[in-house]
Amino acid sequence: MIVAVVTAALAGLVMLVIFTNRKVDRELARPPAPPAKPAVPVKVTPKQLAALPLSTTWTKVAKAELDPQPFAVSDGLIVHPKASKVVYAEPGGPPIAVVPASQLDNPTWLPVIESRPEWMRVLLPSRPNGSTGWIHTGDGQIKQTYSPYQVRINLTSRRLTLLKDGQETGSWPVAIGSKETPTPLGRTFLLASLSPPEVTYSPVILPLGMHSEKLQTYDGGPGTVGLHGWPDKSAFGQAVSHGCVRLPKDGLDAVSHVPLGTLIIINQ
Repeated sequence: MIVAVVTAALAGLVMLVIFTNRKVDRELARPPAPPAKPAVPVKVTPKQLAALPLSTTWTKVAKAELDPQPFAVSDGLIVHPKASKVVYAEPGGPPIAVVPASQLDNPTWLPVIESRPEWMRVLLPSRPNGSTGWIHTGDGQIKQTYSPYQVRINLTSRRLTLLKDGQETGSWPVAIGSKETPTPLGRTFLLASLSPPEVTYSPVILPLGMHSEKLQTYDGGPGTVGLHGWPDKSAFGQAVSHGCVRLPKDGLDAVSHVPLGTLIIINQ
């Protein structure tokens, strides 16, 4: 009796192994599911294109979604449109703006904060702060590279720290915005590098893709926040500016050499 039971059990086990192996063989023989096709950009007519707002430091893109992770670190990927590029709300979604190939007499370089096949989500230089949008990269009309640098500005310690490949290369005391005109928080990027024809307070001014939340305009400009030098050393470590970050000479020299599009994170 015991022998019969054992024999039956073994026979059942053998059949189970056979059926299991056949199922595995069928699954292995089944071709893998094809990858999802990248979203196709919505076609934009010349009339629609002309009606879209430009995404520059002078403009506002009302339909732009805000940065979902305003203090996150990126991998350093930055992109430059070879020509004016339509910005979309999402891959395959509606167009919301056009980003030009250059602005402030500098090429437009934007940091990538998210990627999908043939699409990249970038930070925009427009109001409101933290504006983002998607650009289609499948047409080959962008250049891309990596910036090894990252700039971090802490408003509590009032220090700017420069990192390369994740390692600190320098840190300096800075002046930040006053209580009435504070330096805004979040992640932004180096938008341009300007050399004033007549040096008054700084030989180089570095506009960011960020604006004052209190001032809609300042000194004839759109209230763009920037990094720049300052001749009075007593300002460093103080909250006294209109929102810009004032650096000592060696700090300004160091930051002036990072690529446009480099990510800048401003936190408390």
